[in-house]
Amino acid sequence: MGDGLLRVRSGLAQALQVTVAAVGAFVFAERVLGHHGPIFAATAATIALGFSKGGVRYRRVLEVSIGCTLGILLAELVTHWIGRGVWQAAVVMLMSVLVAQFLNSATLFTTQMALQSVLVVMLPPPVDGMMTRSIDAMVGGLFALVLVYLVPTDPRRQPREELRNLTNELSDVLREAAEAVRQDDAQAAWHSLVRARKTQPIVDAVTDSLKSSHEIAVAAPLYRRHRSEVDDISRAVRYLDLVARNTRVLARRVASIIDHAALAPAAVDSISDCLDSMADVVNTVGNALAVAQPGARESYMRQARNELHAVAAQLHPDKMGIETMEGQTLVLLLRPMAVDLLEATGEEHEETLSYLPRLDGWDRL
Repeated sequence: MGDGLLRVRSGLAQALQVTVAAVGAFVFAERVLGHHGPIFAATAATIALGFSKGGVRYRRVLEVSIGCTLGILLAELVTHWIGRGVWQAAVVMLMSVLVAQFLNSATLFTTQMALQSVLVVMLPPPVDGMMTRSIDAMVGGLFALVLVYLVPTDPRRQPREELRNLTNELSDVLREAAEAVRQDDAQAAWHSLVRARKTQPIVDAVTDSLKSSHEIAVAAPLYRRHRSEVDDISRAVRYLDLVARNTRVLARRVASIIDHAALAPAAVDSISDCLDSMADVVNTVGNALAVAQPGARESYMRQARNELHAVAAQLHPDKMGIETMEGQTLVLLLRPMAVDLLEATGEEHEETLSYLPRLDGWDRL
C-alpha cells in the first residue's frame, strides 16, 4: 500500500503531462482541423511521452513521434495502391520494419512504426480521406514535444532519489564489512560482498536518469538555471561509481582475510574504525547531494571533506598497527576509495593525494 502511494505521488506530474498532451491533441485535431474521431492524435501523443521511471527524454519523444507518423504515412500510401486485407497488412508491416531499421537502430522507433502502420491497414478507412491519420499523428507528436519542453519534470528529483539510495546502500555495506572485521565473522563479510555486488544496478539507474536530466536542464527554459547542479550530481556519480567498484573489491578481500585469520587485534580495531568512518562520509555526501539549498549542500560537503581528511591521514600501515601483507592490502584498497570520495565532494585530484601519507614505492596511491 505504501509503495503504491509513493509510486502514485512520484508519477503524478508525468501522468498529468501525458493526459494533457493526449486529450489536447485529440481536441485540436477534432475541433480545429475538423477530423472525425482522431484517435491517432491521442495515441501518438501518449506513446511519444510514454511513462518511465527515469522521466521523459527529448530524443525519445522525437524518435517515437517520427516513428508513429512515418508508420501511418507509409501504411496510407501503400494501402492506397494495393488495398486492404490480411496479406496487405503483412506487406505493410514488413515494409515498415525494414524502413525503420534503415532509418534508425532504436528498437522503440521500429516497434512504433510497425504498430501504427498495421493499425492503419486493419482499421476502417477514415471518412476524412487519405493522409488524415498522418496529420493526426503529427499533431499528437507536436503536442508531446510542446508539453515536454514547456512543462518538464524537475531534472534533479529522480537523480537525487536514486543517488540517496546508492549512498545509503554503500554506507550499509561498509558498516557490515566493519562489523564483520570487528567480530571476525566471515559469514557477515560474505553477506556484505553479496550486497555490494547489488549496487551496480543502482549506479546504472542514476546514470540513466541523468541522461534525461541533462537534456531537460539544457533545453527547458524552466529548469535551465539548474544545469550546474545537474553537472555537480553527474560529477559526484562518476566518483561514487568508482567507490562502489572499490567497495566490492574491498568486501571480497575482507571476507578472504577473515577466512584466513590474518589480522592482529590492533589492525582489527583500526580497519573497522576506518570503515565506519568511510560509511559516515558516504552518508554525508548523500545528504549533500539530496538537498536543494546550495548553502546546506556546501555545508554537508565541507563536513564530508573534513571527515575524509582525518581518515586519509591515517591510511598508512604503520599508523594503523598493520604488520601483515593482508592488512596492508586493505589499506591500499581504502586509499583510492578516500581519493574518489574527496573528488566526489569537489576537490581536485592532486589536492586529494596530498592528504594521504606517502608510501615508498606506492606514491600514486
